[in-house]
Amino acid sequence: MPEPTVVVLAADYFESYSVIGLLAMIGVLFVAVAFGAGRLLRPVVPTPEKLLTYECGVDPVGEGWAHTQVRYYVYAFLYVIFAVDSIFLFPWATIFAAPGYGATTLVEMFIFLGFLAVGLLYAWKKGVLSWT
Repeated sequence: MPEPTVVVLAADYFESYSVIGLLAMIGVLFVAVAFGAGRLLRPVVPTPEKLLTYECGVDPVGEGWAHTQVRYYVYAFLYVIFAVDSIFLFPWATIFAAPGYGATTLVEMFIFLGFLAVGLLYAWKKGVLSWT
């Protein structure tokens, strides 16, 4: 007796995606209604004080331009680079153990780490990593 074959129809396949699409549309509609209701119900009374730039309770004095040292941005950028690096390393470690993926993932990860090493070497050569 032959085994029964499973026939997957396109309607059955897209039925699960239609549920996800419906939930996404309901979510977007819910957010749109909430924002629309907030816009209709809020009081709109613009005064000069409300239109004034405000930060931390201090009245704005002088120009709006403030000088900030660029090294703080570089430190933040380096942190983001290495945070992204760690995000990619953990899934790589789990896939690397799976059969059939070893050599490919190893080469891809060394290419990725090479790009990060070049960026770190560039930052080190520019003197960005010194705290002086």
